[in-house]
Formats: sequence, structure tokens, C-alpha cells
Amino acid sequence: MGNTAELELELAHLKQEHRDLDMAIEALESMIAGDQLQVQRLKKRKLTLKDQIIRLEDQLTPDIIA
Repeated sequence: MGNTAELELELAHLKQEHRDLDMAIEALESMIAGDQLQVQRLKKRKLTLKDQIIRLEDQLTPDIIA
């Protein structure tokens, strides 16, 4: 049971970091002289977080056998 709570806490943290990166990317892209290399790095990190979020959600969702 404790393991599930830890996974849910980590999932919430990853989702928050994903949202924060989204806002940072938007802010950088709206700047006239935005750093495109930094934007690319943030987008890559955002994709990595999305993969981790999906993996954790799969671990938390029980398999349903039809």
C-alpha cells in the first residue's frame, strides 16, 4: 500500500514539473530573442517526463483481463 502512495506522489511531482516546463517553453518561445537551444532542451526534458508519467500511470492502473 505504501508503494502505491509513493508512486502517486512521484506521479504528481512529475506532472507538476511537466506543467512548469510547458510554461517555461511558452515564455521562451514568446521572447523575440528566445534561446532555441534552451527551448529544444526543455522540450526534450518534457518528453522524457511524459514517458515517465505514462510508465507510472501504467504501474498504478491494474491490469483488466477481459
